[in-house]
Amino acid sequence: MGIIERKEREKAEMRRRIVDAAVQMIVEEGYEKVSIRNIADKIEYSPATIYLYYKDKDELLYDVQSQAFATLAEEFREKINAEDPFKRLEQLAIAYLEFSRQHPELYDLMFIIKAPMNTLVEKEKWENGDPSYDALHGLMQECIEKKVVKFKDATIATLSVWGFAHGLISLHLRGRCTKVSRVPEEEVPRVIATAIDEYLEMIKA
Repeated sequence: MGIIERKEREKAEMRRRIVDAAVQMIVEEGYEKVSIRNIADKIEYSPATIYLYYKDKDELLYDVQSQAFATLAEEFREKINAEDPFKRLEQLAIAYLEFSRQHPELYDLMFIIKAPMNTLVEKEKWENGDPSYDALHGLMQECIEKKVVKFKDATIATLSVWGFAHGLISLHLRGRCTKVSRVPEEEVPRVIATAIDEYLEMIKA
C-alpha cells in the first residue's frame, strides 16, 4: 500500500471513530450534549484534531445523519420482503415506526432538527435522505402501476404517506400527542400504529 492510500485509509478510519463517538453520545445522552469538545474528550484527542476532519458541528452531524440512514436502510432490507407491493408498503410503515421507537434520538437527527441540513448550503442534493425517499417513491410508483392504491401520481403519494407517518411520529417525539389528544403516554405507540394502519386502508384501491 502506498503512502497516499495509507493516509486516505487512516483519514477514513479517524472520521469513522469521530462519527461512532458522536452516534454513541447522541443515543446515550441526547443531541444537546454533543459538541466538538465532548467528542474529542470521548476519543481522547484534542478539539483541534476534530477540526482537521470537520469544519464545524453541523458538518459532523451530517455524517452522523448518514450513518443513521444506513441503519434505517439495513432495517428496511431485513423487514421488507413481500412480493405484493401494498404488503411491502405495510411492512415499510411498520419498520419506519419501529425505527422511530427504537432510535428516537437518531430519528430526531434525521428528520426533525435543522442542524445537519445547514451543510446542504454547500451541497446540491440531500444525499443522506435520497435513498430512503427514492425507495418509497419507487414502491409507490409500483403500487400505482398495479392499481393497488388510489393515488395517480407517485410523488404526491410518496409525500402523503411519508408526511402522515412522520407527522404522527414527530408529534409523539416532541411530546404533543399526550398533551393534545389526552391519550395516556403508554397508549400512544398503539394509537399511532392503528392510525397508520387505518390510513393505509384509506388509500388502498
